[in-house]
Amino acid sequence: MEINLVSDTVTKPSQEMLQAMFSARVGDDVYKQDPTVNALEEKMANLFGMESALFFPSGTMANQTAIKLHTNPGEQIICDKWSHIYHYEGGGASFNSGVSCNLVDGNRGMITADLVKNAINDPEFYHAPLTSLVSIENTTNKGGGACYDMQPLKEIKQVCLQHNLKYHLDGARLWNALVAKKQLPTQFGELFDTISVCLSKGLGAPIGSVLISDSKTIHKALRIRKIFGGGMRQAGYLAAAGIYALDHNMDRLKEDHRRAKEIGDVLQKLPWIATVEPVETNILIFSVQAYLDEKVIMTKLKDKNIAISSMGHGKLRIVTHLDYKEVMHSYVLEALSKLQV
Repeated sequence: MEINLVSDTVTKPSQEMLQAMFSARVGDDVYKQDPTVNALEEKMANLFGMESALFFPSGTMANQTAIKLHTNPGEQIICDKWSHIYHYEGGGASFNSGVSCNLVDGNRGMITADLVKNAINDPEFYHAPLTSLVSIENTTNKGGGACYDMQPLKEIKQVCLQHNLKYHLDGARLWNALVAKKQLPTQFGELFDTISVCLSKGLGAPIGSVLISDSKTIHKALRIRKIFGGGMRQAGYLAAAGIYALDHNMDRLKEDHRRAKEIGDVLQKLPWIATVEPVETNILIFSVQAYLDEKVIMTKLKDKNIAISSMGHGKLRIVTHLDYKEVMHSYVLEALSKLQV
């Protein structure tokens, strides 16, 4: 029994999802003639109470499109120092849009209105980059699946309005935040100029992200997606997986959260563990004692057919997901509790 807890991107489509994909009605989405893609985009726009949406092959491309939409070369984005758009998108902000990131020191990847306000460059001081965009990540990846309450996001929105800044949400794992915080998609649709959400993480689709915004912005995004090479043809087979995921795999995210917390509870009791960061959703980050190399832990777990990932500097990450079943969970809890280091 192989147990892969490296990421929630490792899931494979269920038989039911595959059947939905195989039976999808398709057309040529580059011409906007794929009925299933169109249905997914309409569904997503309605879900968030926004006007329009666009299907992308990846969350990185959706985020990079949003950055391109909201900035001009030489300008600057405000984001947390652990942001995905800064660390894990290949330097795309500078390569694709010619912009820099002003990194602020938030809490577990989450920032505040005061941090944003203090990071805004004086627009009259032409020696500094012009601040044009604030990007939020929810849930936070390097922050261990932490998620925002609505009030801090509303306060940041007010700062954006006061300073004429655009407001983007990297919501790759927003579904986890919605379930954990009992929030509604429309609450986010009311705040953000653009929202990207991923279908291939917690929801278990094999591929795909969606960018949601107003109709004018999405019309511009269509051109940028083309430039980035994101136009797909009979993409309805993929969109069908996304529709199935939205309809069937949302409520069960709470099981992923429960299992992550239970793993955290076991780790807290082990002598070779230094810290276990708070567990809110499906990501668990922990560190080992200073005398240990985290690779030793990874190897010992691999010998027990359990795969996890290293974040460096003694930190390790476990991510629970759709394909991590209860029988696997029981095995992992026992294996961790008995691990000899």
